[in-house]
Amino acid sequence: MTTETLVTELNRKESAQSPKTISSKSVDMSMEKMTKIEENFQRAISLKRMVDRWQNSHTTCLWQMTLSQRRNPYATLRMQETMVQELALANKQLLMVRQAALHQLFEKEHQQYQQELNQMGKAFYVERL
Repeated sequence: MTTETLVTELNRKESAQSPKTISSKSVDMSMEKMTKIEENFQRAISLKRMVDRWQNSHTTCLWQMTLSQRRNPYATLRMQETMVQELALANKQLLMVRQAALHQLFEKEHQQYQQELNQMGKAFYVERL
């Protein structure tokens, strides 16, 4: 119901109750009352919308929290499996690096011994095919 229809209905009721002519003062008062009522109504509607938005966001937030709580254990398990695989690969790679370093060390020592033996006039026995 719009403001105009409310005002006209109020005017009809007042004219039906009293056969006198309605003064402009009473119409002005009813218009002021109607604008105040309409303002209060608009304010109530905006508050209702705000409460509805808050409830919707609160519900969404709770849903997200429970979803993440359910999803986190599975993510943790997947991460643990991935970490185990990465550690195994890292250990394998570390082993290969250590083996290569030992191989270089042995080669260096072998060359050093060979030089020392050459200086003394001796050599390693090498079988030729």
